[in-house]
Amino acid sequence: MATQAAKLQTYIWEGKDRAGKVAKGEMQVPNQTTAKAQLRKQGIAIKTVKRKPKSLFGPSKKPIKASDIAVFTRQLATMMKAGVPLVQAFDIVAEGLDNPSMKELVFGIKNEVASGTGLAVSMSKHPRHFDDLFCSLVDSGEQSGALETMLDRVATYKEKTEALKSKIKKAMTYPIAVICVAIVVTGILLVKVVPQFAETFSSFGADLPAFTLFVVKLSEFAQANWYIILGLIIVAVIAFREAVVRSKTFSDNVDRITLKLPIVGPIINQAVVARFARTLSTTFAAGVPLVDSLDSVAGAAGNAVYAKAIAKIRDEVTAGLQLNQAIRNTNLFPSMLMQMVAIGEESGALDEMLEKVALHYEVEVDNSVDGLTALLEPLIMSVLGVLIGGLMIAMYLPIFQLGSVM
Repeated sequence: MATQAAKLQTYIWEGKDRAGKVAKGEMQVPNQTTAKAQLRKQGIAIKTVKRKPKSLFGPSKKPIKASDIAVFTRQLATMMKAGVPLVQAFDIVAEGLDNPSMKELVFGIKNEVASGTGLAVSMSKHPRHFDDLFCSLVDSGEQSGALETMLDRVATYKEKTEALKSKIKKAMTYPIAVICVAIVVTGILLVKVVPQFAETFSSFGADLPAFTLFVVKLSEFAQANWYIILGLIIVAVIAFREAVVRSKTFSDNVDRITLKLPIVGPIINQAVVARFARTLSTTFAAGVPLVDSLDSVAGAAGNAVYAKAIAKIRDEVTAGLQLNQAIRNTNLFPSMLMQMVAIGEESGALDEMLEKVALHYEVEVDNSVDGLTALLEPLIMSVLGVLIGGLMIAMYLPIFQLGSVM
């Protein structure tokens, strides 16, 4: 059953329903026999059932994104809260999915659940899409008999987490995109436009200004070595990505440097604190023991510096220290978090206090990203103006000087 999701095939069928009307459609099942059996249960008089032909150029399945999992979890939670049986809820959710890969995943889990496998166990067979935290929360819901409530909590957690990630991406993507555009435009000017001016300058018979001469030399270098420069940029990007994936030391150093960056660093710190509070609140409210919750939180921190600090907190809590004091000892988390945790421990409402902290820092991240965007727009436009305008001035400067001489 572990590989059943991978063996699902799409079949096209045609027949007549109970009213005698022509009906046709598609379904994803392991084989043709299963397809016919399911159609008979629906009262379909089968005419043809055949496997859907593959595309001429091979499969073009969309990848399953974290946002797809968040939407699926919310829909499943809604179906369960409405009293729809779990297996039937899978069918309803799958019918509304546009991503074939996601639909195949849902049908695979549904088939395992229908055969008697627990939902958490079925999901754990797809670790790329359902991590240990997700599966442990679902398992807690199954064990306590409150699966619909737990799915609702997990859905909220996934939605908040993905919203937080999208805000961070928004903060990082805009300046990177503009920098890339600036590099491309500057390269085109140096390789295509400046040489045209250089040919004109050669007929002047006079010495060029130092600034113009510098740009012309830079253009000649770019023309002669543009493929080397482009290759070095591509190699550097690929090497950086591979180093982050393959070297834990390099990845940890990147995380450490990222937290210290101006403007962006504080936003990432706020995002990690929000994720810490959100994850700990969700797991603790689900009845997971505090030490186990901290294990899950460390894995979901998203930053090596904070993951190491959370592991230290877990060890100190295991040794008998209060959570707020263990957090204070790291010298990493803001005072508001420590105070709210202390209040939560004294009042017995730790999950509620952590929820408030998570909401506060999620709003802070949102406001910081909006402020960063507002700050960067005029700054980036100024940089682009200086860069492109400087090249244009360098090209027209000899013409201006020639005109003043005449």
